[in-house]
Amino acid sequence: MIPSQMLKGILEGCVLKVICDSETYGYEISQKLREHGFEEISEGTIYPLLLRMEKNGLIEATYKASALGPKRKYFHITGEGKKELTDFLTAYREMEQAVRHLFAEGRQEAAEGKTEAAGKGSGAAK
Repeated sequence: MIPSQMLKGILEGCVLKVICDSETYGYEISQKLREHGFEEISEGTIYPLLLRMEKNGLIEATYKASALGPKRKYFHITGEGKKELTDFLTAYREMEQAVRHLFAEGRQEAAEGKTEAAGKGSGAAK
């Protein structure tokens, strides 16, 4: 499970990606996110985010008929939304690289520490 504090920082970018791939509606967005491993995202989380993104001009909505009941509100990405998605991906990749570097350095230091400790241990046994 992805902790909610981590999710808050990336959810908007991920929702933009889903909408960029194809025009879609709220429930379908939450389903697509689940398919990609975002298991704990409810529609109650998605809809306020969609409204904020629409208000900020990142997405636009149109109502379309549904065979299963009332009209559905479908969302599509705007030019500003595409720019925001590009910016998100750039920032995400920078953060991912920094985290990977930090953890790789930590593994290297840990390995060097074990080697150093093993060397001291073998010298003391003689």
